[in-house]
Amino acid sequence: MSRIGRAPITVPAGVEVKVDGNNHITVKGPKGTLEQTLVPSMSVEIEGNVIHVKRPDDTKANRSLHGLTRTLVDNMVQGVTNGFEKKLEVVGVGYRASKEGKNLVLNIGYSHPVTMSETADIQIDVPDANHITVKGIDKQKVGQFAAEVRGKRPPEPYKGKGIKYDYEVVRRKEGKTGAK
Repeated sequence: MSRIGRAPITVPAGVEVKVDGNNHITVKGPKGTLEQTLVPSMSVEIEGNVIHVKRPDDTKANRSLHGLTRTLVDNMVQGVTNGFEKKLEVVGVGYRASKEGKNLVLNIGYSHPVTMSETADIQIDVPDANHITVKGIDKQKVGQFAAEVRGKRPPEPYKGKGIKYDYEVVRRKEGKTGAK
């Protein structure tokens, strides 16, 4: 049995969870509402303030979907209560980030500034010129937006310049040796 899949999900106060017939789950909380249609073979049972995800049998497909389904529901509950955030660092001489209105403007060594706009479910915060925070209630959308920002100039191994996650360690390489 999946250790992750059989773990119960505790629903905090102020969060409302509904599951209709075709495994469409709606989670409503203080930060917003999330909806998702889950795999029909998994059953989601709500008992008071605890959610259990059960699988019909022990086939390989159902075993792999069991933990995934439970994690998706748990992320929805966490998202509407606490939200998710990713922090990025801009490293390099002359590289900087700023926020103009609802747009993130990146000066990252190109001949033009790179502009990305925040969406309805993603908020961008720029505390200083070298740090970016991406916040939202949907874990997948927050991670995807942060990956797109990082993809504009990934960190390079020789000088370490680029946009990296705050926890990421860039493995540095030695450059060419001088002529003899």
